[in-house]
Amino acid sequence: MSDQRLGEFEEIILLLVGILADEAYAFHIGETYTRQTGKSSSIGAIHSTLSRLEQKGFLKSLHSDPTPVRGGRRKRIYRITALGQRALTASRQLRQSLWNQFPGFSDLSFHHE
Repeated sequence: MSDQRLGEFEEIILLLVGILADEAYAFHIGETYTRQTGKSSSIGAIHSTLSRLEQKGFLKSLHSDPTPVRGGRRKRIYRITALGQRALTASRQLRQSLWNQFPGFSDLSFHHE
């Protein structure tokens, strides 16, 4: 089952694919990652993560129609699969469970000294 767990970067990329929907192609995912996190990532890291998530069955990809903007080239658009949605749900539940156990955070009452 450890193969079904998501690393932090994988989780963020998977979430971005869901957020971007029909615009979830590698370059746009990378731009959005930088904008959302304030961190940069190489296009190679984005591509390898997308490939790994697809191999795990969390994503599927398809090619868009050719566009004049890209010189007639097609984009590879990614979509989350049902297995990917389950992996995100499990990751969210685990994180929420851990946050709920963290003293001072579970009841949203922050104690300032």
